[in-house]
Amino acid sequence: MIRDDAPARQGQQVMTGAQALVRALEELGVTDIFGMPGGAILPFYDPLLASTRIRHVLVRHEQGAGHAAEGYAMVTGRPGVCVATSGPGATNLITAIADAHMDSVPILAITGQVGSRGIGTDAFQEADIVGATMPFVKHSFLITRPEDIVPRVAEAFHIASTGRPGPVLIDISKDAQEGATEFVWPPARDLPGYRLPGKPNQRRLAQAAEVIAAADRPVLYLGGGLNRAQVPSNDLTELIELIGAPFVTTLTALDVMPSEHPLNLRMPGMHGTVAAVGALQRADVIVCLGARFDDRVTGRPDTFATRASVIHVDIDPAEISKIRTADVPIVGDLTDVVPALSTEFRDHVSAEGRVDIAPWRREVERIQATYPTDWTDTDDGLLQPQEVITHLNRAAAEDTIWVTGVGQHQMWSAHYLTFCRPHSWLTSAGAGTMGYGLPAAMGAKEACPDHPVWLIDGDGCFQMTNQELATCTLNNIPIKVAVINNSSLGMVRQWQTLFYGQRYSNTDLHTGAGTKRVPDFVKMAEAYGAVGLRCERLEDLDDVIAQANAINDRPVVVDFIVSADAQVWPMVAAGVSNDEIQHARGMSPVWEEE
Repeated sequence: MIRDDAPARQGQQVMTGAQALVRALEELGVTDIFGMPGGAILPFYDPLLASTRIRHVLVRHEQGAGHAAEGYAMVTGRPGVCVATSGPGATNLITAIADAHMDSVPILAITGQVGSRGIGTDAFQEADIVGATMPFVKHSFLITRPEDIVPRVAEAFHIASTGRPGPVLIDISKDAQEGATEFVWPPARDLPGYRLPGKPNQRRLAQAAEVIAAADRPVLYLGGGLNRAQVPSNDLTELIELIGAPFVTTLTALDVMPSEHPLNLRMPGMHGTVAAVGALQRADVIVCLGARFDDRVTGRPDTFATRASVIHVDIDPAEISKIRTADVPIVGDLTDVVPALSTEFRDHVSAEGRVDIAPWRREVERIQATYPTDWTDTDDGLLQPQEVITHLNRAAAEDTIWVTGVGQHQMWSAHYLTFCRPHSWLTSAGAGTMGYGLPAAMGAKEACPDHPVWLIDGDGCFQMTNQELATCTLNNIPIKVAVINNSSLGMVRQWQTLFYGQRYSNTDLHTGAGTKRVPDFVKMAEAYGAVGLRCERLEDLDDVIAQANAINDRPVVVDFIVSADAQVWPMVAAGVSNDEIQHARGMSPVWEEE
């Protein structure tokens, strides 16, 4: 990132635009890049070969490069970098760029473009990637002059990593990469329309403190923005324990506070815990920190938390009152707001006192105890996926980084994994991208080679990007993969079970029990140079997991054959109120006031 108070410029040097691009990335502290070369980006790849400061990881598909950049960014807080050529190379990045946009992940996507004279002529491998990605990038640049490369790259990094983080695209024509330019560092930054929020409004902080102190049933609603803002754990812990209210954590925020914290109700929403969903519904004040009232949390917005006043804190003013009107809006960086709100609340309570919320906490604790997250065993004799994840969690080292794909296994992981530190949970939430898991795990392991990285994936998700196992093997990125293999597109099948009369249209994948196993994941893993293991019996479960944990010199894939009839509970059906949440055993929660 280039600071406004950056030191005087270094001496100028004449080089190609491509050389200047490599040099700028080095100056920005980039050490890892995920990508695949092609004609329009070849000028960049030539000087990259000589770089001693940047390691390039050659992926097998550009989508994998994008998700790997996301995984890298999510565990480091620094922008991940992915590179592709023009046309189909660039368009293969689109899914990962959209995923990063939805979850506010800072990535820099660098794409080659045809020569500037060919732009707009339908030249070979030409695609308007700037136009194609415009709805879901934070910003984009089309560069056709070599002298623009260095300042635009510096600006792109600044934009991606400040404010609300997100993806930034740089599309560079081939002649701009080949042309000569003078390298000057640091470059001047020219972003006249880009403004970051200042310090939080003191009057709003005082108002928030007053509202919280007067609440009978306050709930803290913690979102992924806390992770993206790198809010220190001690600051967040201080605020939570000062207020003393129960808190919920969205799917992207499960790791912002320890799972075992006594006030943690875990995830709210469609597949949230009964206590988390019910507490939000009955709250009289919701303190929302870095969340956006996503439809998966609120259900029908007109029935969501109708008794609550809302204090909404977000760095992006566009999110405030977008879904739910904020009674106390606070625009600001959470690293500033969280400690400032603690100070304001402490001062207010010292001067004015507060309402006793002990009865509310006791009621929430009763609901937690009465309606624990639970499952009912199926009668087919196969492993229960919840059981597999519970055993994986029990055997994992404390510093494990967990990654998931999307679907049933993602929800079970959200319920049955435990977290004790931030940036240890990576998943695709807003976009719900199948195929995210393996390359994201690869990016996380590249960034944190000393941490175990476990991917919990589904047999459907795994087949979308499993070619990156070759990338992991060849680049010594020894991730571990648990395939929760129910031989089906599990979440879709669950909906077919519940809402479509058990008409299982096109959801059987033929990968698990009682099938020919196409493909055989153990043989596939071995073909990619990884270790392949399989577990089908409960009595073998811990031994197989121990075998996987003991292998650290290559990737490991464990094929867990589980029941296709297992379902994710609790559940709120689409289009109904969160008050209609159903527990695994069919119970509807009864709160004291009812």
